[in-house]
Amino acid sequence: MAILEVQHIEKRFGTTQVLSDISFSLQQGQALSIIGSSGSGKTTLLRCLNFLEVPDGGSISVGGNVVFNAADPRTQLESEIRKKRLHFGLVFQNFNLFPQYTALQNVTLARELLAKERGGESREEIISAGQALLEQMGLADRANHYPHQLSGGQQQRVAIARALALHPDILCFDEPTSALDPELTGEVLRVIRSLAEQKTTMIIVTHEMAFARDVADRIIFMDGGLIVEQGDPRQVIDHPQEERTRQFLAHYEGN
Repeated sequence: MAILEVQHIEKRFGTTQVLSDISFSLQQGQALSIIGSSGSGKTTLLRCLNFLEVPDGGSISVGGNVVFNAADPRTQLESEIRKKRLHFGLVFQNFNLFPQYTALQNVTLARELLAKERGGESREEIISAGQALLEQMGLADRANHYPHQLSGGQQQRVAIARALALHPDILCFDEPTSALDPELTGEVLRVIRSLAEQKTTMIIVTHEMAFARDVADRIIFMDGGLIVEQGDPRQVIDHPQEERTRQFLAHYEGN
């Protein structure tokens, strides 16, 4: 059974159709890369999956359970959407760390708030888990540093640890290296590659074509709010079947 089933997702902003009939599935332990030019709908799709945007049509199922159905208002209640966001960890382009909190506090904050609301975990357990995540990111010695004391690559690794802290079913990355200088990009990509090797279920929106080809199990190419082509990475990138895919890749290689 697929961990994620996306069926016929639609999204409009006013009269502009941003996503049209988006359907795909994702198996447990797979890494899916989504590629496409700016404005193709990639970020909007991630935001719909994380319920930062509400789709206008279609359905989303996680682990066989329908978590969103545009035809069922019960799946769109704010109280339900808050719970459903826990299925998806989202790493943003620009880190979005809280500047007043240390790296460790950024990682543990959501888990502490959830524990206060639901109970179950002690603060000591949460802090220990946060420290372990920072160690996994190679940042054990940066736990008490504030964001302004960290490089961009370090901040993004804190953001990844924060996204992992709530044990999401699916970890989503929205162009995780686009705000980084070239010399810092590698350290973030190494972390994502390591997560892929650990069979972390991921959706990665990226412009790093070589990375996508080497790390992803599947690739989706989007253009104009549509899925134009999807399949094995080496097929889609090295031997695309659709003309729009070929044009996009040729433009990318030419820059």
